[in-house]
Amino acid sequence: MSDQQPGVPQTLEPRVVRLLAPNASPYTYTGTQTYIVGTADLAVIDPGPDDAVHIQAILDALGARPLRAIVITHTHRDHSPGARPLKRATGALIVGCAPLALDDAGLRSDAAFDRDYAPDTILADGDSVGGEGWALTAIATPGHTSNHLCFALSGGTSEEDGALFSGDHVMGWSTSIVSPPDGDMGDYMRSLEKLQARDDRVYYPGHGDPVDNPKRLLRGMIGHRKQREGQILRLLRDEPRTIPDMVGRMYVGIDPRLFPAAERSVLAHLIDLRSRGLAIERGETWHVVDAA
Repeated sequence: MSDQQPGVPQTLEPRVVRLLAPNASPYTYTGTQTYIVGTADLAVIDPGPDDAVHIQAILDALGARPLRAIVITHTHRDHSPGARPLKRATGALIVGCAPLALDDAGLRSDAAFDRDYAPDTILADGDSVGGEGWALTAIATPGHTSNHLCFALSGGTSEEDGALFSGDHVMGWSTSIVSPPDGDMGDYMRSLEKLQARDDRVYYPGHGDPVDNPKRLLRGMIGHRKQREGQILRLLRDEPRTIPDMVGRMYVGIDPRLFPAAERSVLAHLIDLRSRGLAIERGETWHVVDAA
C-alpha cells in the first residue's frame, strides 16, 4: 500500500473501492481508509474526518451513482465526522454504530470521539443495510470502543462474498488501542474470538493493507495480548509497579509519541486482570494477587 495516495480511488475487487484520507499520523498510519461498496448504487464505509478535500474525492468517486448509505464502524474522529458533509451533499442516510454515551466521571480518554455523530439508523448485531447486488451485515465487536461494529459483505456470488470491513478492531498495520474507560480488554478479546469463529476470506481494515489470511492474523493478535498479560503478571510478581514503570520495561524501542497509548493499553490489561481477581490497585501502584 506504500504507493497509495490520498484521494486516488483504488479498486480492490469489483464491489470494493478504497480511498485514503489525508490524515496520516502515528495513530492512523498512512491515514483512514474509506471504502465504497457496490456497483450501481453504493455505500460508503467510514467517510473519515470532516476534510473538504477528502469528501470531494469521495463524491468524485461516486460520480452519478446514487449513494444509499453512509456506514459507520465507530465514532472516533478519524472515521465518522465526514458523514455529515457527505449526507448534506448526497442526501444519503447515516447508518451503523450507536452514538457513544459517555459519563463525566474519572479520567476520560474520549478526546478523539465524535460527539456530534447522529445516525439516522442504528444497526445492532446481525442487522443489515443493502442495495443492488450487495448487503452489509453488522457484527458487534466491542473492545476498541464499546460501540464498534464490523461489516460483512454479501449479496454477490459465493466467490465475491466473504469480505469483512474490520474498522479499527483488526487493522492491517498494528494492534488496536484499547483505552479505558470506554475501551475494554475483556470485550476486545471476546470480539477477536468471535471473529476467529467466522470464515471470512479477507479483511478490509480502517488502517493498513487488506488482510488476506484473517484467521492467522487473529491467532497472532490473541497470542500477542496473552503475551502482554503474561508480561504484566511477571513484572508484578517481581514487585508492585506503576503503569509508567511497566510501559518502560515492556515497550522498549517504540516511538515515544506512542507511550500514552501504551499506558492506556497496560491499564486496560490491568483492569481486566482486576476483574478476574488476578491484580489489585493501591493508589498508583499495582500488585499481583497471591493465589494462595
